Amino acid sequence: MNKKTSLQRLCSGAVIAAFYTVLTYLSSALGLAYGAIQFRLSEALCVLPLFSGWSVVGLSVGCILGNLASPFGFWDILFGTAATLSAGILTNKCKNLNLKGIPILSLMFPVLFNALLVGLEVAFLVDGEFLPLFSITFLEVFIGEGAVIFALGLPLYLFCKKSKHLGKFLK
Repeated sequence: MNKKTSLQRLCSGAVIAAFYTVLTYLSSALGLAYGAIQFRLSEALCVLPLFSGWSVVGLSVGCILGNLASPFGFWDILFGTAATLSAGILTNKCKNLNLKGIPILSLMFPVLFNALLVGLEVAFLVDGEFLPLFSITFLEVFIGEGAVIFALGLPLYLFCKKSKHLGKFLK
């Protein structure tokens, strides 16, 4: 890998992190970013590992920065970033899991990891009986994340796939 490629990947990661952070704060301003019921606009960017493993770093850094404002504090930084990092790695490794050319199976990783890890986090931090609460928070996060990934992320993926300029940026 040459210096130009390294610098391009670093810049791409920084731009992805910045977009993720800004979209998380925008979601927060709309009351959609934190807690069990989430519709984070930034999660649409979780399709980017389908193009490049380097985007996983940008998404993870963006998640850390976006979760600095979370009412769950350190725990949201820890669990949210773990979910984003794990999902990003598996999405990238399984990017060829397609149904009729659409990466539906690959895109289930962000939905599942967020539902599991963020669902655990919220259930753990909220007073009440853990198991019933986890069942509810798992479903709430699953539905919200799934809606973002498939309503916003999938069209973003299709747009990036067709765009020659974005394709170069993401590689």
